[in-house]
Amino acid sequence: MLKPRDTWNWFYDEQQNALMLDLGSDMLFKVNLPKKHLVDCAYTDTDFTVDDASAFMAFKESVTNLNLSEPRQAELVLNCVASKRFHKPVQPKSWFFDEQANDYLPNEGDIVHLKNSHGEGYFMVIDVCENASLCAYIENDEFPLDGRKVLKFSESIKVMHNRMVCVNHLFEVLPVALVG
Repeated sequence: MLKPRDTWNWFYDEQQNALMLDLGSDMLFKVNLPKKHLVDCAYTDTDFTVDDASAFMAFKESVTNLNLSEPRQAELVLNCVASKRFHKPVQPKSWFFDEQANDYLPNEGDIVHLKNSHGEGYFMVIDVCENASLCAYIENDEFPLDGRKVLKFSESIKVMHNRMVCVNHLFEVLPVALVG
């Protein structure tokens, strides 16, 4: 898995029409955030900050036990860091999901379950607000929001907390003691 470096930097590539992260060694990462969801500072070259590195490590810890290849884990983590830093504030799109809980307050990096009449899936909490949080879809198959719209791997959506059920326990590896 990648390790954050102080040489990484964010920039907007006009040719790719996308936010990019220069990882050095001729490696570039193309962020999956649509241009319409980027804050203004995303168009200015900026360093990968200590806060970015901290978010990277927190999200990396959350994805360790997911059933994803190492490259997919890195892709998810980098898209989550980018979303946390550069995603515009948006209104929740909770109407796509069924209500499941009343008083759940997530933490960043939590894995949550969301469902609707078209399907169900797992998401990682990226940024927690008072009543809703920005989440990234963490499965390889598309998640149907309705009859036409879908979420793809690592795409983000803001959802009210009463739609979420925490499922961290499903992705924890418990220590096993062998007794002989």
